[in-house]
Amino acid sequence: MSTPDRRWSRPIPGPRGPSSNEPAHHLGWARVIRSNGATPRTENITLITAHCTVVAVDVEGFGRYSRNNINQVRVRHGMYRAMQYAFNNAGIPWDSCYREDRGDGVLMLAPAEVPKALFVERLPDALVDALRKHNKNHPAEERMRLKLALHAGEINYDYHGVTGYAINHTFRLLDADVLESALAKSSAILAIIGSAWFFDEVIRQSEWSHAKSYRLADIANKETTTHAWIRLLTGRPRAFPHRPSLQPSTD
Repeated sequence: MSTPDRRWSRPIPGPRGPSSNEPAHHLGWARVIRSNGATPRTENITLITAHCTVVAVDVEGFGRYSRNNINQVRVRHGMYRAMQYAFNNAGIPWDSCYREDRGDGVLMLAPAEVPKALFVERLPDALVDALRKHNKNHPAEERMRLKLALHAGEINYDYHGVTGYAINHTFRLLDADVLESALAKSSAILAIIGSAWFFDEVIRQSEWSHAKSYRLADIANKETTTHAWIRLLTGRPRAFPHRPSLQPSTD
């Protein structure tokens, strides 16, 4: 039985294209696994693994009958503009994130060196700001409300894209009935759902994440049974908080 070759290396950044098998963004330090097959019957593989923040976004009611094809295209363009605006204004480098289109949404993976706190301290208000601007300038058929799921974990990159339990788990949260229902019954334009891990390790640990505005929810979706935390945002974005220095005073 052969032993998989595991080593740490820095993948070559660059855009993915028809003639390129490289990952689509700079992963930082990632582990390359090359296996010659654990048994004579197993397939040889080469993949890259890295720890990432997983962000999944979905447009509420994207396929509703009132939207024609042109409306849907404008909504998609608006979604991407809003996400790029929000990422950049939150201090999350848009171009450093892997992106995978999902039709009515998008999957984004941020490298581990991007502080996870930015996704709950700055991203929500920046995204609300972008959504309000979009909705103000578009007719009803092209206005949108978003669902956004947050998680983190190990991701596998191969020649076809990405996969991993963390991605599956994030989409189970995003597609949960309880999140859909919470948004439908509210006037919110953004519904955020954070995994139990993300809430305990990131949201609850931050003084600027508005952790008390999240509500616990039981999730049962396909093979996933867990709990998560939901926050609904309706109003104008708050000013970004001033962070006091953590350096000891010299007075």
